[in-house]
Amino acid sequence: MSEATAHLSGTFELGGELEVRRLGFGAMRLTGPGVWGPPQDSQECLRVLWRAVELGVNFIDTADCYGPHVSEELIRAALHPYPDDLVIATKAGLVRGGPIGPNGSGASSVAPLGFPAYLRQQCVLSLRRLDVDCIGLFQLHRIDPKFPLEDQIGELAALQQEGKIRHIGLSEVDVDQLQAARRIAPIASVQNHYNLFARSADRLLSVCEKDRIAFIPWAPMTGRPQAVTDDLVQRTAQRHRATPAQLALAWLLHRSPAMLPIPGTSNVAHLEENVAAAAITLGADDISALGEIAA
Repeated sequence: MSEATAHLSGTFELGGELEVRRLGFGAMRLTGPGVWGPPQDSQECLRVLWRAVELGVNFIDTADCYGPHVSEELIRAALHPYPDDLVIATKAGLVRGGPIGPNGSGASSVAPLGFPAYLRQQCVLSLRRLDVDCIGLFQLHRIDPKFPLEDQIGELAALQQEGKIRHIGLSEVDVDQLQAARRIAPIASVQNHYNLFARSADRLLSVCEKDRIAFIPWAPMTGRPQAVTDDLVQRTAQRHRATPAQLALAWLLHRSPAMLPIPGTSNVAHLEENVAAAAITLGADDISALGEIAA
């Protein structure tokens, strides 16, 4: 049997012109515990990045606060000079003062920072760390209520006009915030929490699908502990000879053509398992039944 690759997930055109395969890779886990400091096995993380590209992944999502900086530096170390079709997305606008504990402890050390000069500085530093002239997708990690949205998006639009950014994205927004941002500059993507068990962004997803804006679900398998004990998920996964986590990814790919899941890992075997989810074909009954889980 041929090896499952990200090619089976289909493609999406970011901003209507930058084609990526829909099953991407999230690089947050290429860091130390609590998304802080270097990883425990940097060589395995490099192998993960090499293997991801080998398996057809050409969309990698990272952020300046992953490490901080560690994730971007590993991507450069592993993949530069980059394949011609590789799109690297990064983010700025969320500062991290320490590790996040397993139960959310330390979360108070994470805060939005949308000061326009800071966003510009972080963009320039990401360009340097990634060793690129232009970032394919640059995302505002959080809207900072301390500064006017016009100033935050306006600064990203200025960076775009200068050729430092190709497309602008948002993270953790609602429909009203998305539409307000779109009145300032074109928005190519949104990145919100979404998975089988977390559907608060359904209305936002509908807008994205209608307007051909990429929807990037972060933590696409957060429901994994629930999935392991959910009878419907277990039965459906067994019928497809898949794990619950693979089923969760397959469901996301079937949920909307605008969906770009970015499962992350620091382990090659786990990466291969995630990518294999692109080969799972769900029937209409499966999709309907799984769609009722959150209710």
